[in-house]
Amino acid sequence: MIRTITAAFGAVAISALAPSPAAADTLVYNVDGITIGEDGEVDRFVALVFDDEGRITEVVERGEERPDDIEFAIDGEGRVMLPGMIDAHVHVMGIGIGALTLDLSDTTSLEDALAKIEKFAADNTGRPWILGRGWNQEKWGLGRFPTAEELDAVVSDRPVWLSRVDGHASWANTKAIETAGVTAAAQDPSGGRIIRKPGSQEPAGVFVDAAEALVNRVVPAPRPEDRDLALRKAQDILFANGITAVADMGTSIEDWQTYRRAGDNGTLKLRIMSYANSVETMELIGGPGPTPWLYDDRLRMGGIKLYLDGALGSRGATLKAPYSDEPATSGLALLSQAQLRNLMSRAALDNFQPAVHAIGDAANANVLAAITELNESYKGDRRWRIEHAQIADPADLPIFGQYGIIASMQPLHQTSDRLMAEARLGEDRLGGAYAWRSILNVGGKLAFGSDAPVEPADAFAGLAVAISRTDSNGEPFGGWRAQETVSREQALKAFTADAAFAGFADGRFGRLVPGERADFILVDRDPLLASPADIRATSISGVWVGGEQVVAR
Repeated sequence: MIRTITAAFGAVAISALAPSPAAADTLVYNVDGITIGEDGEVDRFVALVFDDEGRITEVVERGEERPDDIEFAIDGEGRVMLPGMIDAHVHVMGIGIGALTLDLSDTTSLEDALAKIEKFAADNTGRPWILGRGWNQEKWGLGRFPTAEELDAVVSDRPVWLSRVDGHASWANTKAIETAGVTAAAQDPSGGRIIRKPGSQEPAGVFVDAAEALVNRVVPAPRPEDRDLALRKAQDILFANGITAVADMGTSIEDWQTYRRAGDNGTLKLRIMSYANSVETMELIGGPGPTPWLYDDRLRMGGIKLYLDGALGSRGATLKAPYSDEPATSGLALLSQAQLRNLMSRAALDNFQPAVHAIGDAANANVLAAITELNESYKGDRRWRIEHAQIADPADLPIFGQYGIIASMQPLHQTSDRLMAEARLGEDRLGGAYAWRSILNVGGKLAFGSDAPVEPADAFAGLAVAISRTDSNGEPFGGWRAQETVSREQALKAFTADAAFAGFADGRFGRLVPGERADFILVDRDPLLASPADIRATSISGVWVGGEQVVAR
């Protein structure tokens, strides 16, 4: 007997008919199903079955009969079923906290930002600090960093501390600088820079990379209840975008405990592949090795996030030659070559997976060289990861294939950064910029994500960029360095099966095949047939994680 659930695509499970029901399977039928199959190719199907533990037991292809020994059924009403999207690089708590603080990511000028800051401060008179993120002097067309005095003009009675869109620089008002005790005598820390007033050593208001710690140390930490609320916000945002699993890059002990509280009380629905923010955190949480999968494959700490350089926007990314638009600098190295190797070795020794942030071509060359050396000592399935891998020397790209290195990349960065990348590097050094197809061609692997909250957690926008190299306005015509586009199938794989593989979650989730978790979404169009503009406009009807519906529309 099939008992059909129709309301909200089966959002509400019907009550069991017996006091002690036997295990019950659920059939989802009348769908245009798409997944990456066990052979790595695209498979299509018309229905699937999952059990009461949320695991897929059967996939029904076109022409096959549906099983009839099913207790519950959900009519997909002809919609396209896809695996839940997996974002291979986010900052979960950053997404949630960003939703609770001031967001400047939509501002288009300094004046626009200052007006928004002033209004936020007026609306939140009880907050001892004004905290936020998302400013971008390049998007504003400012041609320089903003200053403390400009912030003082709108908020001077309490500290203001605002992170740049990429998280690699922050903007303070005078009150924040004074509260932190930073004066003209302060020295630039290793891997950081205090932007100074012209002709003076006085702090001008912006602190780059490691210098952010000078102010961060006096910023009030979120309370546990703030963190719990932020996690709920982050889950809501991710699920609304069809994302059911993420790699959380830079998990702190406080973040981990937030996830554990949610897991313990049953509110952790998102799947989190966690990467510690330090060796100390990694050891404290994992001890002698990666944690087991917890809460029905919803949480595991399996690696560590390491920062090798900064970002292009703040000119912290390390380059082999000086910046074209600032010849006095080649970036800020956050680790020496010896430090990088020591930290990667320490992680690999206990089978933790290093995930190394590298944006500039010098940083990418350094981590590729480190992997080449360490691969001789640490055999087995290592799945070395490079996060971002935005600018690589074309001569270094073959190393990705030599060791099966995972390039964890964010398509939206390409559209956001292309004009800046041209200014920072010049045309002659863009041959290995956001080189998705080249990395696949040499045998490397791609795992796609967003770096949210740096970019929106919008996997469908990411898919559109990956296949077109154009932004939401279709610019530039024909795509920016269009030879580096990937196929629709490759893009979908990088946002699902290969994103799971990158976090050692393959076989658990990421594909709609028997034995894996029933994490799926219903959408109104086929991304393998739609144009980039249509892919961006995808409407999500429902989201399921482990057979449980978490979004219904």
